[in-house]
Amino acid sequence: MNKAPRPLDGLRVIELGQLLAGPFTGTILSYFGAEVIKVEPPGGDPIRTWRILREETSLWYYSLGRNKKSVTLDLKSERGRQLAGDLLEGADVVIENFRPGLMESWGLGPEEIKQRNPGLIYARISGYGQTGPYAAKPGYASVTEGFGGLRYINGEPGKAPVRPNISLGDTLAAIHAAFGIALALIQRARPPAEGGGAGQVIDVALYEAIFNLMEGIIPEYSGAGAVREPAGTTVTGIVPTNTYRCGDDKYVIIGGNGDSIFKRLMVAAGRPDMAEDPALADNAGRVAQEPAIDAVLARWCQDNASVDIIAMLEEARVPVGPIYSVADMFSDPHYAARGLFETVEIDGEPLEIPAIMPRLTGTPGRTDFAAQAAGSHNEEVFKEILGLNDEELADLAEQGVIAK
Repeated sequence: MNKAPRPLDGLRVIELGQLLAGPFTGTILSYFGAEVIKVEPPGGDPIRTWRILREETSLWYYSLGRNKKSVTLDLKSERGRQLAGDLLEGADVVIENFRPGLMESWGLGPEEIKQRNPGLIYARISGYGQTGPYAAKPGYASVTEGFGGLRYINGEPGKAPVRPNISLGDTLAAIHAAFGIALALIQRARPPAEGGGAGQVIDVALYEAIFNLMEGIIPEYSGAGAVREPAGTTVTGIVPTNTYRCGDDKYVIIGGNGDSIFKRLMVAAGRPDMAEDPALADNAGRVAQEPAIDAVLARWCQDNASVDIIAMLEEARVPVGPIYSVADMFSDPHYAARGLFETVEIDGEPLEIPAIMPRLTGTPGRTDFAAQAAGSHNEEVFKEILGLNDEELADLAEQGVIAK
């Protein structure tokens, strides 16, 4: 096994979250070297049984739970909460995505734990944040994608907003949490005179992770009263950038909105007159004539196969590409050459799971092993880290505090 150093080697993370946002944060950290101890209820994280299963475990979870040590604790029991507190006392980072206030009700909130571990970095993920009038509202990704502004601009004008077929809000929140943890680690490593040495709380709201994607929408509304509306396959105010159906009934995406790129695009499309038209020389002029430009490109694409459109535009150095399904990804040599699929074994059978970005040339991340069964590391963690003995572990299992 590759034992090259990773940037988070030696960092101990306690993952208390369930489902997606908290656990994906832990996945990112574990991929880059952190020792992530995942605390699950005795029945396991519910996502273990979501969607397509192999050996009674979600194929998705083999990826999401990679590299993590799994322990089980009933946090609804006093003894389970005591043991969780003991784990936090020796940790560098904790990740939790329970509803705001629950950790405090268990005696495991930031202020309580700070007394025992002042250097702990405490990452909290929730739908609407830890403060404000909506903090107590339940906030799944689907709801917060609407509240954060994404759903409003996604889809066709006059139709119901479209949802991407993934939990985008959860994944974005996890990336924000991992970034916040990295920033807090940098600050903690500074000298005390510069405010270093102490931990801090990272408050990530799913809707704010979505809000961070809004680009120019906020200043455009503030400065001009403009409300960005859904625009189908285009982007408002940038022309041409669109998706076109080709003669073989496949789609291509063309991004021809740079001034010089537009000229090369229109020459390739057989319209040198439009390439040299002074009225279309800049984006403002092209926006004014968007329907005419799109009509020309749509006809050209319809008269040609997608592979030919892509070949012509790549030759002309115009950004163009197909729309890939996961099957297309697996068959494309570029994905393989970039190492985007990593192989793990599940009961002797191979399973491809995605690599985790970003790519670091000096200390890259890696998958060491796929997700293990819930509680697989109870003995290792509770004995080696908390000093419990066999009799104590047996008593905890008998009481239902840990899985038998």
